[in-house]
Formats: sequence, structure tokens, C-alpha cells
Amino acid sequence: MDLELRSKRALVTGSSRGTGAGIARVLAREGAIVFVHGFEREAAETVARSIRDEGLDARAVAGDIKTDAGARAIAAEIGEIDVLVNNYGVAEGGSWESPTSDWIDVYEKNVLSGVRLVQAFTPGMKSRGWGRVVFVSTVGYARPNSRMPHYYASKMALVNMTLSLAKELAYTGITVNCISPGIIATAEIREMFERRAIQKGEPADWASLEQKIARGEMPNPAGIVGTPEDIGELVAFLASDRARYVNAANIRIDGGAADSTH
Repeated sequence: MDLELRSKRALVTGSSRGTGAGIARVLAREGAIVFVHGFEREAAETVARSIRDEGLDARAVAGDIKTDAGARAIAAEIGEIDVLVNNYGVAEGGSWESPTSDWIDVYEKNVLSGVRLVQAFTPGMKSRGWGRVVFVSTVGYARPNSRMPHYYASKMALVNMTLSLAKELAYTGITVNCISPGIIATAEIREMFERRAIQKGEPADWASLEQKIARGEMPNPAGIVGTPEDIGELVAFLASDRARYVNAANIRIDGGAADSTH
């Protein structure tokens, strides 16, 4: 299926690694001009270069989207975009005993970073009558743990913001959606499980680990662990006109693991 994203300009925040890099790769493979964002230009350039090595169009951009000034600088460097993927976020340790400063810090990173870029880029989308905004949350919004309560609260905010922003941008040609992934086989996740297996003297090849995770430790009916590119495929669809009737939605992508329908 041709998603007709050729020459669309897309910014993926936090795409210098992990899930964001996978999203950037898929969008580029669909023909988009992708801006790979990182807090350090070298890391962003490494991913952008690997995408260009496939004969695709990717450009590195660096800046601190945790601040108003940083977000404005990135917007000025990039110019207008058609697709904004607010992927950047952190899952930092914490508990109900964590100081309120930790809660504020996580909110700045996981919520306001996206708000700043929405404010920067959606006016241009409105003037052109077309645009896509995608927030990346987590299935944990529906089943938060007692640990990291500030993280789960911030990710739930993205689900709420999606509906609010879609209403704000009604009749403009811009759709706003949220995706909520389960566990993803990023390099960090794979390394963590491999290290644990080696310490226990268990098989550490990914095929064995994936089966243990998806059918045991963190089971899902699909029996697999998703890849960053799996997330990218969903984002690319939402970014396209093929998904023009999908708006204000929150879509879980977790192999069916979530124990909530909401």
C-alpha cells in the first residue's frame, strides 16, 4: 500500500535512538523527509546518516525541547512540517515518596515537550489545511504500577490531550492521534534481558528470550515482542491520508497484552 507520504516533512522527537529511530526509518522508507531529533546532534546525525545510507532523506536536528527556547530554536531550524510525532519521553524511576520536583520534571519532559512543538508547528499546518500530530504514550496508562507513578500519570495526560487537541483543531485538516505501545525490542531492552539471562545461565539468544518474554514474563496473545519498526508502521499509517477518518483515537499496540479496553 502506497501511503503517499512522499515529500511530506516529518519531525520525530527523541528519534536518535530506540523506538523513535524505528519510527523515523519507516517514515523515510515511505518517502517522507524525516527530521531526526536528539538532544545531541552527533547521536541524531548517526541515525540520520544510517537512513540516508538506504538512499532516503533524513536530516539531523538537535535541541532541548524541555525548554521553550529550545523548542523555538528547533522550529526555526526546521521550518514548516506536515507530520509531528511527539515520541520523546522518559521512564525514570520513582515512587510515591519522590519529591514533587521529580513529578514536575517528568511532566516537563513527557508532556510539555510535546505541547511546545504543537504550539510551534500546528499554525503552519492549519494555514495549509493539512497536518498530522501523533503522541506516543504507553499501555501503562491503563494499568499503572505503584512504582513510577509520575511517569504513568504523565503518559495518561497524553491520551487526554489527544482528544482535547483534536477538538481544538476541528475542521482544519489536521488529525491528532495517540499510540500506546507495550514492551518494544529496542537495543536497550534486548541488552537488559540478555544480561539477565547470562547471569542466570539461561539461553541468551533473542529467539529464546522473545518467547520467554511474550509467553511468560510479559505475555501477550500475539506471542511476540514488537520492534521499533512495528511502531513506525502504525505511525506511518496514521500520518497518511489512508487514515484520514482516524482522529482523536488512542490505539494500543501491544500484541493484545493490555487488560483494559480503554
